[in-house]
Amino acid sequence: MTALTVQPTANRWWQSRVVQRFIRHKLALLGLVMIVFLTLACAFGPYLLPYDSLYIDLRARFAPPLTGEHYLGTDPLGRDIAARLLMAGRVSLLVGFISMILAIVVGMIVGVIAGYRGGWINIILMRTVDGFLSFPSIFLLLALAAALKPSAMMITVIIALTGWMEVARIVEAEVRSLKEREFILAGRMLGLSRAHIMFREILPNIMGPIIVAATLTVARAILLEAYVSFLGFGIQPPLPSWGNMLNGAQQYLASAPWLAIIPGIAITIAVSSFNFIGDGLRDALDVRIDTV
Repeated sequence: MTALTVQPTANRWWQSRVVQRFIRHKLALLGLVMIVFLTLACAFGPYLLPYDSLYIDLRARFAPPLTGEHYLGTDPLGRDIAARLLMAGRVSLLVGFISMILAIVVGMIVGVIAGYRGGWINIILMRTVDGFLSFPSIFLLLALAAALKPSAMMITVIIALTGWMEVARIVEAEVRSLKEREFILAGRMLGLSRAHIMFREILPNIMGPIIVAATLTVARAILLEAYVSFLGFGIQPPLPSWGNMLNGAQQYLASAPWLAIIPGIAITIAVSSFNFIGDGLRDALDVRIDTV
């Protein structure tokens, strides 16, 4: 008789321990649902509305929400708030995601090199990080935004340049804790290059904290864009963003409060959702927690 061999069933990604921990975090799951909903709404919603974001209907100026075909009302020029909110969401979310990618890339490179090389290289890079951190990021952001021509791409780059330092410190600390581990010593003995060890061996093993930092960086970027645009130094009309929608609503808080309330709610939902996701990922990726 031939013995029957049973092949072990490969674990599917949704059955992994990390995913199960994340699902158990109710606020993180809610945040993920809200971000997916916001992204889909901003991507496809403008095509489903009867008006675009630039259409001016002077006869419907200051229409309150749920007035006719203007589901969220209109602004002082008679433009549809729902259309502008979704188009502004595209801009604000893109600024958040792209600035997060830039900040994570710069922070990873600086942190990995500083943590692995050590010595004078670590001193120079980390003191540079400390120098950037010694300036309040919002003042540095406002100074750069005021000095440079405000545009969506420029604001994105400026936000990234003021947000990579925290990532660099996290990565540097993780790399220092790993660089003397057995598998790194084995790689050195095999003659692997420093770049290979840093970016092919160490970096994949510290992706957990980086992913958590990425979600929190998106939330921070959306909030900073809204803050700078609200003060008039960020993205300029006619290109809408949640921040400059708030800026345009300042003088109408008493007569048309929905002009500020609606984009304010959108900013709150986006920022809170990303923070919830970051908290859930932090707990799910923590190997010290075993709730499954």
